[in-house]
Amino acid sequence: MARYTESKCRICRREGTKLFLKGDRCYTDKCAYDRRAYPPGEHGRARKKSSDYALQLREKQKVRKMYGLLEGQFRKYFELADSRKGATGENLLTILERRLDNVVYRVGFAHSRTQARQLVRHGHILVNGRRVNIPSFILKIGDTVTVAEKSRKIPVIQDAQDVLARRGAPGWVEVDGSEFKGSIKALPVRDDITFPINEQLIVELYSK
Repeated sequence: MARYTESKCRICRREGTKLFLKGDRCYTDKCAYDRRAYPPGEHGRARKKSSDYALQLREKQKVRKMYGLLEGQFRKYFELADSRKGATGENLLTILERRLDNVVYRVGFAHSRTQARQLVRHGHILVNGRRVNIPSFILKIGDTVTVAEKSRKIPVIQDAQDVLARRGAPGWVEVDGSEFKGSIKALPVRDDITFPINEQLIVELYSK
């Protein structure tokens, strides 16, 4: 599988917004985007005119990279969202939010989605009491996510709980930090996603 191995801060600078790809560092004055809020490269500060296609592409890339997906994966999620009733863009975001790696991040078991994905793959996460090592596993209402008993002393998991107190958990999950447990109490809706995303641009891009 293709893997991005360069600086994650370059991604934020390229997309023109903080994607919080490095977890706790993104909340400090060490954040590269705060210090250099312009695209990387020799011509990063040059003013460029953006076409409609460029705006649509950048929005798609921003969301894809925020959730850590490859192009093929992202397109499959779009096709799934398009096949369901309701607004395609909102359906897409709802599906992405219910991925296991994203939920692990949202309930405060990891500093970032990348770290959450690693915890899932290494078998530290249980869904409804059973070990699941598939980051793309889609959760539904009533599902519970817990950290395996032997994994609760891992420093990064304990530290992430402190970060959660700062960033907060979305309203569609219920978190019990003392039990290392998170529950899906409702499906995420558009208002729950406060990150600046214009999903309609993504719909327009894939509808061409």
